[in-house]
Amino acid sequence: MSFKDHILSSFIALENEADTNSYIHNLRSEALNDFEKMGIPQLKEEAYKYTSLKKFFNKDYNFFPKNETSISYADIKKYLVHQIDAYRVIFIDGIYSSHLSQTTHDKFDVCLMSSALNNVKYTSVIEEYYNQLATKDGLTSLNTAFAKEGAYIHIGKNIAVEKPIEIVYFSTGTEAELMIQPRNLVVVGENSQVQIIERHQSLSDNAVLTNSVTEIFAAKRALVDWYKIQNDNLNASLLDHTFVEQTDNSEVRVHTFSFGGKMTRNNLNFYQRGEHCESVLNGVTIIEGKQHVDHSTLVHHTAPNCESFQEYKQIFDERAVGVFNGKVLVDKIAQKINAYQQNNNILVSDTSTINAKPQLEIFADDVRCSHGCTIGQLDEEALFYMQARGIPKKEARALLMFAFANSVLESVKIPEIKSRITKLIAMKLGVEIGFDL
Repeated sequence: MSFKDHILSSFIALENEADTNSYIHNLRSEALNDFEKMGIPQLKEEAYKYTSLKKFFNKDYNFFPKNETSISYADIKKYLVHQIDAYRVIFIDGIYSSHLSQTTHDKFDVCLMSSALNNVKYTSVIEEYYNQLATKDGLTSLNTAFAKEGAYIHIGKNIAVEKPIEIVYFSTGTEAELMIQPRNLVVVGENSQVQIIERHQSLSDNAVLTNSVTEIFAAKRALVDWYKIQNDNLNASLLDHTFVEQTDNSEVRVHTFSFGGKMTRNNLNFYQRGEHCESVLNGVTIIEGKQHVDHSTLVHHTAPNCESFQEYKQIFDERAVGVFNGKVLVDKIAQKINAYQQNNNILVSDTSTINAKPQLEIFADDVRCSHGCTIGQLDEEALFYMQARGIPKKEARALLMFAFANSVLESVKIPEIKSRITKLIAMKLGVEIGFDL
């Protein structure tokens, strides 16, 4: 059976469920038609020129795991930023886990996408925002057709969420070939603030493919601080699609930390729809072996007097492959904007690879835009200097790499996240150094 035939039979099974309303049915049917037309992105497409997905879509994935495995808090504790008191939306094999989650419907909503999709209370919000921002391609259409669950976060006006919100998708690997399709919708109202932590984590060594879509809407003067922690095992692959829409005076920051996983593709698209918006896209990647991490970013300036800042620091060892495809698009009306993009890479070994393509498309004439990309190795003179002062070579290399990535870490606003990331960096670099300098 071909992958498309398997998709069709699985879709029929999904539509036979009794809880599917007409709005969702029509949305899924349209998305399935889009998928059949576009299919899985191929290498001949410029956006996927360096990332082949073919081998990940030649299996008969199970889209509907039964989740018969009992997972306790002790099983997942180490993966949570548990030092802080947080709202948590936890999923096991794509299915909501109520005994591990801590949600709220008090002053704002932190709950399930399935509740929002099938509850009259949320109809107006869903029809206004759901699937309105995601770019239509084969992967996002596949998610729209099959997404059953995810996090729904709706924060009204003038609310500062005091505790971070953690969204974590765990997979147990009980299904031989498992594909998870999470769908998140986040709407942040005027003058509101929120911090969100997102993670996808396997609890076994079995293969799993996650195809995730997140839509974020920031209203006037809203502040959204988003952290993606990607440190999965080497049999897990992630296709992550995040779309952000901003209106006047809003600020959205997305920090992506990629350390684990077999293959990770991050599609991060920002759309500035109002004046005085600020967009921040930061990332640290440290991979080795045969790992593959692909960052594809877009910041679309459609209004004047806005700013965007991109900074990605990446370290590659052994036969690891990295891709950075960053694009800044400035419309003619978007005068007096400031767009900055920087991608710095270190190739630790001669067999590691980075494919970098920073891009600027500017149709306005009164702007300040810059982009840069560097590819190199560790400074041998600095390494020698540190060794001459008694620092072992391994630790000296680790300190230089940490210093290289530190400018991104300085933008992290949650102390517990910064501590967690520095420990992950030390672990990834194979040293026992406290980087809290």
